[in-house]
Amino acid sequence: MTPPPDGFEPHVRKSPLTDPWEPLYCRRADDSLQLGLWIAPPHTNSRGFAHGGLVSALADNAMGLSCGLGLEVANGLLTVNLALDFLAVARIGQWLQVEPTVVKRGRSLCFASALVTADGKPCARASATFQVVS
Repeated sequence: MTPPPDGFEPHVRKSPLTDPWEPLYCRRADDSLQLGLWIAPPHTNSRGFAHGGLVSALADNAMGLSCGLGLEVANGLLTVNLALDFLAVARIGQWLQVEPTVVKRGRSLCFASALVTADGKPCARASATFQVVS
């Protein structure tokens, strides 16, 4: 198995949704938590491209976890809105990476955006709003 890029380690925040997509990797970067994986057949649609649901779920996960990094008094975050634009396809064998940016952390809402790349080339952009659960 090909190792992930420098700084990425196995993602420890497991979920029943993402379990079939393992191995997932994460990397702390400034004020965010990046996620990544090597695209394999279980990640693809019928055409052999990374499935939009996979890209959406990973972007949602990375943005939510990143927003949560700066919250001390919260019992989690709930996705209120998630928007994605697909820019290009991601193919089997490529490194898919989600690079979130926290736009604002508030007491009741948090906002984030993310760039999703395949081998360093943009394949999607996302934005999300999260409700802070207190």
